[in-house]
Amino acid sequence: MSDVLDLPIPFAALRVGASRTMRFEGKDYGSGISFFFVDNDPGMGPGLHRHPYTETWTVVEGEATITIDGRAIVARAGDTAVVAVNTWHGFTNTGDGALRILCIHDSPEIIQEFLYEE
Repeated sequence: MSDVLDLPIPFAALRVGASRTMRFEGKDYGSGISFFFVDNDPGMGPGLHRHPYTETWTVVEGEATITIDGRAIVARAGDTAVVAVNTWHGFTNTGDGALRILCIHDSPEIIQEFLYEE
């Protein structure tokens, strides 16, 4: 990595496949955090998984049902939720439109263990 980054980082460099989701791994850009910016349709979301660090979500638009250690909570635009280290969690877009949620990982790289194969 060079000392000077080309900024801003274009969406295409962070895009996950053909989806509308971005994956930013801080280690690639000299940052101590990583994130997903998820933009998905109703019914979509990751299965139960955990990380060896905390994760913080902020719902930018829409509604998510977030499951944390077996407990479901509903988060809407403007809401923030935090999950502890090594806690099984996931979320689903339970709204009528797009869910845009920022998932901040307290790690320079994203490390995920899924409960079930994805």
